[in-house]
Amino acid sequence: MTDSAESDSLGLAALLERWSKGEKEAYDQLLTHLYGDIHAIAVRQLHREHYLTIRPTALVHEVYLRLSGLRQMQWQDRAHFLSMAARVTRQALVDEARRRRSEKRDGGRAVTLSDTNLGASEAAYDALDVENLLSKLQQFDAMAADIVSLRVFGGLSIEEAAEVLKLSTATVNRRWVTGKTWLARQLTREA
Repeated sequence: MTDSAESDSLGLAALLERWSKGEKEAYDQLLTHLYGDIHAIAVRQLHREHYLTIRPTALVHEVYLRLSGLRQMQWQDRAHFLSMAARVTRQALVDEARRRRSEKRDGGRAVTLSDTNLGASEAAYDALDVENLLSKLQQFDAMAADIVSLRVFGGLSIEEAAEVLKLSTATVNRRWVTGKTWLARQLTREA
Protein backbone atom coordinates (compact mmCIF):
# COMPACT_ATOMS: atom_id res chain seq x y z
CA MET A 1 0.00 0.00 0.00
CA THR A 2 1.41 3.42 -0.92
CA ASP A 3 1.85 6.12 1.68
CA SER A 4 -0.97 8.10 0.05
CA ALA A 5 -3.34 5.12 0.00
CA GLU A 6 -2.44 4.25 3.59
CA SER A 7 -3.02 7.84 4.70
CA ASP A 8 -6.32 7.90 2.81
CA SER A 9 -7.38 4.62 4.44
CA LEU A 10 -6.51 5.92 7.91
CA GLY A 11 -8.43 9.12 7.20
CA LEU A 12 -11.51 7.15 6.15
CA ALA A 13 -11.23 4.94 9.22
CA ALA A 14 -11.11 8.03 11.43
CA LEU A 15 -14.15 9.53 9.69
CA LEU A 16 -16.08 6.26 10.06
CA GLU A 17 -15.23 6.09 13.75
CA ARG A 18 -16.21 9.73 14.34
CA TRP A 19 -19.49 9.19 12.49
CA SER A 20 -20.19 6.06 14.56
CA LYS A 21 -19.92 8.29 17.61
CA GLY A 22 -22.58 10.62 16.22
CA GLU A 23 -20.55 13.39 14.55
CA LYS A 24 -22.64 14.62 11.62
CA GLU A 25 -19.69 16.58 10.22
CA ALA A 26 -17.75 13.34 9.87
CA TYR A 27 -20.61 11.78 7.88
CA ASP A 28 -20.74 14.77 5.56
CA GLN A 29 -16.97 14.55 5.01
CA LEU A 30 -17.20 10.81 4.48
CA LEU A 31 -19.93 11.19 1.87
CA THR A 32 -18.01 13.93 0.13
CA HIS A 33 -14.97 11.64 0.01
CA LEU A 34 -16.90 8.54 -1.16
CA TYR A 35 -19.56 10.25 -3.29
CA GLY A 36 -17.88 9.08 -6.49
CA ASP A 37 -17.91 5.46 -5.33
CA ILE A 38 -21.57 5.61 -4.30
CA HIS A 39 -22.55 7.39 -7.51
CA ALA A 40 -20.70 4.70 -9.52
CA ILE A 41 -22.75 2.02 -7.72
CA ALA A 42 -25.96 3.88 -8.63
CA VAL A 43 -24.92 4.41 -12.26
CA ARG A 44 -23.96 0.75 -12.70
CA GLN A 45 -27.22 -0.33 -11.15
CA LEU A 46 -29.40 1.94 -13.24
CA HIS A 47 -27.56 1.37 -16.52
CA ARG A 48 -30.05 0.53 -19.26
CA GLU A 49 -33.08 0.58 -16.98
CA HIS A 50 -36.16 1.31 -19.04
CA TYR A 51 -38.95 1.93 -16.55
CA LEU A 52 -37.27 3.43 -13.54
CA THR A 53 -38.26 6.94 -12.63
CA ILE A 54 -35.28 7.35 -10.32
CA ARG A 55 -31.99 8.70 -11.68
CA PRO A 56 -28.49 7.94 -10.33
CA THR A 57 -28.16 11.24 -8.49
CA ALA A 58 -31.59 10.83 -6.88
CA LEU A 59 -30.70 7.27 -5.95
CA VAL A 60 -27.45 8.48 -4.37
CA HIS A 61 -29.41 11.05 -2.35
CA GLU A 62 -31.85 8.34 -1.22
CA VAL A 63 -28.91 6.15 -0.21
CA TYR A 64 -27.35 9.13 1.60
CA LEU A 65 -30.53 9.67 3.62
CA ARG A 66 -30.86 6.00 4.48
CA LEU A 67 -27.22 5.64 5.45
CA SER A 68 -27.43 8.67 7.72
CA GLY A 69 -29.74 6.67 9.96
CA LEU A 70 -27.03 4.04 10.47
CA ARG A 71 -24.58 6.27 12.31
CA GLN A 72 -24.50 4.08 15.43
CA MET A 73 -23.06 1.21 13.43
CA GLN A 74 -19.47 0.15 14.09
CA TRP A 75 -17.92 0.77 10.69
CA GLN A 76 -14.81 -1.25 9.91
CA ASP A 77 -13.43 0.31 6.74
CA ARG A 78 -14.21 1.67 3.28
CA ALA A 79 -15.19 -1.78 2.00
CA HIS A 80 -17.66 -2.24 4.86
CA PHE A 81 -19.20 1.16 4.15
CA LEU A 82 -19.51 0.47 0.40
CA SER A 83 -21.01 -2.94 1.12
CA MET A 84 -23.68 -1.27 3.21
CA ALA A 85 -24.18 1.36 0.49
CA ALA A 86 -24.79 -1.47 -2.00
CA ARG A 87 -27.32 -3.08 0.35
CA VAL A 88 -29.09 0.23 0.93
CA THR A 89 -29.14 0.80 -2.85
CA ARG A 90 -30.73 -2.63 -3.27
CA GLN A 91 -33.41 -1.80 -0.72
CA ALA A 92 -34.08 1.59 -2.31
CA LEU A 93 -34.58 -0.06 -5.70
CA VAL A 94 -36.85 -2.73 -4.24
CA ASP A 95 -38.89 -0.03 -2.49
CA GLU A 96 -39.13 1.86 -5.79
CA ALA A 97 -40.31 -1.35 -7.49
CA ARG A 98 -42.97 -1.88 -4.83
CA ARG A 99 -44.12 1.72 -5.15
CA ARG A 100 -44.33 1.42 -8.93
CA ARG A 101 -46.27 -1.84 -8.71
CA SER A 102 -48.77 -0.33 -6.31
CA GLU A 103 -49.53 2.62 -8.57
CA LYS A 104 -52.34 1.97 -10.98
CA ARG A 105 -51.51 4.80 -13.37
CA ASP A 106 -48.24 3.26 -14.55
CA GLY A 107 -49.99 0.31 -16.15
CA GLY A 108 -48.33 -2.11 -13.76
CA ARG A 109 -44.88 -1.77 -15.29
CA ALA A 110 -42.25 -3.41 -13.19
CA VAL A 111 -38.99 -1.85 -12.13
CA THR A 112 -36.48 -3.89 -14.02
CA LEU A 113 -32.87 -4.81 -13.58
CA SER A 114 -30.64 -5.63 -16.47
CA ASP A 115 -27.35 -7.32 -15.93
CA THR A 116 -25.03 -8.75 -18.53
CA ASN A 117 -23.44 -10.97 -15.89
CA LEU A 118 -26.58 -13.05 -15.54
CA GLY A 119 -26.50 -14.44 -19.03
CA ALA A 120 -28.22 -12.29 -21.64
CA SER A 121 -27.08 -8.73 -22.25
CA GLU A 122 -30.53 -7.47 -23.18
CA ALA A 123 -32.53 -9.33 -20.55
CA ALA A 124 -34.55 -7.28 -18.09
CA TYR A 125 -35.53 -8.73 -14.74
CA ASP A 126 -38.16 -7.51 -12.32
CA ALA A 127 -36.40 -6.11 -9.24
CA LEU A 128 -38.93 -7.67 -6.88
CA ASP A 129 -38.50 -11.09 -8.48
CA VAL A 130 -34.73 -10.84 -8.09
CA GLU A 131 -35.15 -9.73 -4.47
CA ASN A 132 -37.44 -12.68 -3.71
CA LEU A 133 -35.09 -15.13 -5.39
CA LEU A 134 -32.12 -13.74 -3.47
CA SER A 135 -34.04 -14.36 -0.24
CA LYS A 136 -34.49 -17.99 -1.30
CA LEU A 137 -30.83 -18.31 -2.28
CA GLN A 138 -29.86 -16.83 1.09
CA GLN A 139 -31.55 -19.77 2.84
CA PHE A 140 -29.31 -22.40 1.30
CA ASP A 141 -26.22 -20.50 0.13
CA ALA A 142 -25.80 -17.27 2.06
CA MET A 143 -22.34 -16.53 0.65
CA ALA A 144 -23.52 -16.84 -2.96
CA ALA A 145 -26.56 -14.66 -2.18
CA ASP A 146 -24.35 -11.97 -0.64
CA ILE A 147 -22.02 -12.03 -3.65
CA VAL A 148 -24.89 -11.89 -6.15
CA SER A 149 -26.42 -9.00 -4.22
CA LEU A 150 -23.16 -7.06 -4.18
CA ARG A 151 -22.60 -7.70 -7.90
CA VAL A 152 -26.15 -7.23 -9.19
CA PHE A 153 -27.49 -4.52 -6.87
CA GLY A 154 -24.22 -2.92 -5.88
CA GLY A 155 -22.38 -3.25 -9.16
CA LEU A 156 -19.21 -4.31 -7.36
CA SER A 157 -16.50 -6.17 -9.23
CA ILE A 158 -15.26 -9.59 -8.13
CA GLU A 159 -12.26 -7.89 -6.51
CA GLU A 160 -14.42 -5.34 -4.68
CA ALA A 161 -16.80 -8.04 -3.45
CA ALA A 162 -13.80 -10.06 -2.24
CA GLU A 163 -12.55 -7.02 -0.32
CA VAL A 164 -15.97 -6.39 1.21
CA LEU A 165 -16.46 -10.01 2.25
CA LYS A 166 -12.81 -10.54 3.19
CA LEU A 167 -12.55 -13.57 0.91
CA SER A 168 -10.14 -14.50 -1.85
CA THR A 169 -11.09 -13.46 -5.37
CA ALA A 170 -11.03 -17.15 -6.38
CA THR A 171 -13.61 -18.00 -3.70
CA VAL A 172 -15.81 -15.05 -4.64
CA ASN A 173 -15.55 -15.98 -8.31
CA ARG A 174 -16.59 -19.61 -7.62
CA ARG A 175 -19.54 -18.58 -5.42
CA TRP A 176 -20.51 -15.88 -7.96
CA VAL A 177 -20.69 -18.48 -10.74
CA THR A 178 -22.84 -20.70 -8.52
CA GLY A 179 -25.15 -17.87 -7.45
CA LYS A 180 -25.59 -16.26 -10.85
CA THR A 181 -26.22 -19.64 -12.49
CA TRP A 182 -28.89 -20.48 -9.94
CA LEU A 183 -30.46 -17.02 -10.22
CA ALA A 184 -30.43 -17.05 -14.05
CA ARG A 185 -32.03 -20.52 -14.06
CA GLN A 186 -34.77 -19.37 -11.68
CA LEU A 187 -35.42 -16.20 -13.68
CA THR A 188 -35.65 -18.23 -16.89
CA ARG A 189 -38.23 -20.55 -15.27
CA GLU A 190 -40.33 -17.58 -14.18
CA ALA A 191 -40.17 -15.85 -17.58
